[in-house]
Amino acid sequence: MRFGILTIGNELTSGRTQDANSSFIAACINRQGWEVAVMMSLGDDKWAIERGLKHMIDISDAVIVTGGLGPTADDITTASIADALGLALYTDEAALLHIQTLFRNYGLRWTENNAKQAIFPEGAYPICNPVGSAWSFYLKIGKKIIVVTPGVPQEVRRIIPEQVIPLLEREFIKGKHHVESRTIKLFGIAEAAVDQALADINWDQMDVGVGFYPQFPETHVVVTAKRTSSEETKKIIQMAEDEINKRLGEYVFAYDDETLEGVVASLLTKRSLTLSVAESCTGGLIADRLTDVSGSSAFLERGVIAYSNLSKKELLGIPDAVLKEFGAVSEQTAVLMAKGVKKLAQTDIGLATTGIAGPTGGTESKPVGTVFVALADDRETFCRHFIFRWDRRRVKIIASQAALMMLNRRLSGESLHER
Repeated sequence: MRFGILTIGNELTSGRTQDANSSFIAACINRQGWEVAVMMSLGDDKWAIERGLKHMIDISDAVIVTGGLGPTADDITTASIADALGLALYTDEAALLHIQTLFRNYGLRWTENNAKQAIFPEGAYPICNPVGSAWSFYLKIGKKIIVVTPGVPQEVRRIIPEQVIPLLEREFIKGKHHVESRTIKLFGIAEAAVDQALADINWDQMDVGVGFYPQFPETHVVVTAKRTSSEETKKIIQMAEDEINKRLGEYVFAYDDETLEGVVASLLTKRSLTLSVAESCTGGLIADRLTDVSGSSAFLERGVIAYSNLSKKELLGIPDAVLKEFGAVSEQTAVLMAKGVKKLAQTDIGLATTGIAGPTGGTESKPVGTVFVALADDRETFCRHFIFRWDRRRVKIIASQAALMMLNRRLSGESLHER
């Protein structure tokens, strides 16, 4: 079964916004054993939408469209699709009532243009939006299927797997093979090095597809297999995963939808350990990532942004002599920051970062990208020195990743002295 994916919006074609929907939808489709024949992004232009849709219908069995379903004048997707197919428009009263109730419940001011989100092409089946106001719709033209959803990525990530895929499953029989995939997430090794480490594996003989995908600051290895049964497919995927872990296990930290902060949060919670964080160069990014995990209050006692030397002295007790002799960006300061925040918060673990994110501030002995990450617990203290050759934002991101990875390894019982 061949699919087309059409994403619509001037924000996409102008480069202001990256298309996050196409790859997500394609992954959902491939998991069903179906094929994506074409993906296309178009601006909010009636002529382009009509012709793009017709082209996709010609080469696909089904087309999934996202974007342009809002209440404003530039949201023209529904009208453009109706014109392309020669269909009239109608207002669905149930959808309109639902949207009006949503506005009332959230205390939002209603304006008449919001009723536009309850207008659909004749013959369309409206699909209620579980996380927004603009409804999706499903349209069957002969043997072809068109599904149109809002373009907000958070909404797409709910609507596609929960509502669209079940509808499509009723129309199309799944691919004759059962499809399974596994994403193995690594940190601390480049894509080229990953490829080299796995070069001796005969993926064709295993009948497994493998892809390498850099997702800064991580590298993802995705293995995919197709078999006639779920059990056989899972067995092949496990064999591939075992081979990868034999060679790269020291860099692996998570699988599939897991995140590093989620893995760390789970380990801290299971061990009933508490954490405090002192951040300088990362500016609160570690605490931000950890508090993205629901239930983080069970382990995260506090986060301190000790950016200036004064804050390092007053909040964390760093002696002025240490700062003068070794500098704010040093192993000595990082270690005392980790110990200081642990003592201040009375937690089991203290984690700290200090560094030079750039683009200014570097010296010959401490170039831009120099970062120290320290961890202190009740047994001992560790510190690692990094030099990251990235721009300011990415130095902050990769430093937060390095800190969380250090914590993950410590919680997993690995020796940090060997790294």
